[in-house]
Amino acid sequence: MKDIAKRVFDTEIASLQFVADSIDDEFTRVVEAILKNAGKLIVIGIGKSGIIGKKIAATFASTGTPSFFLHPGEAFHGDLGMVGTDDMVILISYSGETDEVLKLIPFLEWNKNTIIAITGNPKSTVAKNSHYHLNICIKQEACPLALAPTSSTTAALVMGDALAVALMESRQFQHEDFARFHPGGSLGRKLLIRVKDLMRTDKLPFITVDASFTELLLKMSEGRLGMVIVGDANNVNGIVTDGDLRRALFKNPDTAQLTIEGMMTKTPVFIHEDEFINQAEQLMIEKKITTVLVGSSDDRFVSGVYQIYNS
Repeated sequence: MKDIAKRVFDTEIASLQFVADSIDDEFTRVVEAILKNAGKLIVIGIGKSGIIGKKIAATFASTGTPSFFLHPGEAFHGDLGMVGTDDMVILISYSGETDEVLKLIPFLEWNKNTIIAITGNPKSTVAKNSHYHLNICIKQEACPLALAPTSSTTAALVMGDALAVALMESRQFQHEDFARFHPGGSLGRKLLIRVKDLMRTDKLPFITVDASFTELLLKMSEGRLGMVIVGDANNVNGIVTDGDLRRALFKNPDTAQLTIEGMMTKTPVFIHEDEFINQAEQLMIEKKITTVLVGSSDDRFVSGVYQIYNS
């Protein structure tokens, strides 16, 4: 079976390379046209091409190009009202002769929409009735019967990805832009949420510098942060982490001789509450710590604690 898998991969890779080698200046013209477009980019296809079209539209929408997928059957029965005169339309049909897609061309011409065709046949009806044509002609489907769309749908998908990436780079689309469209994802969380939104402010584990070893253990256990803060909110003398505690015990198991001042880190890491979470986590990775004080190292005050694994 692994031989079959390898054959499919090899066939589709070869097909993609064949399509890549045929890319010409038409691709540049398509990108430039989309960049100048004032409306949305509507992707239309049916069957396997429709499934690919949904993914392409979703990629456009999440990378700075307003886009949505329109099913040709639904479009022909009323959803053409969703197509504005400023919108551009991508028609995906490998044969270029898909009946459901062809039926929409008269309306798109009447509505003065710019049409971009993605087909495997430059001489097809869809290609000839489009303003731009992107050729995804392949040498061979991976399907042994040459019936199920395999290499051809992969080629359409990658052509959509190529357009999306070209548009991203042309618009200088950045991480922050991507995060705005993905506020629920991990990237959105890191690039949109600030430290103050996730820091812990209640029941912070403060102890005095003359606290006993027993008081240290109790406060560290109660705080559930793996550390205690020596001093108070307006005057931080240092911190004692569970790592500091273990190292101290390894050097001297006699707890009666251990002092807070001897165990504590006197220059703990601080971060400002208005910093973004990604900046805080990058700092913590660099310092190899899991907890950071939120406040000011200069003024030695703390307003909260951010812990990387509890957010």
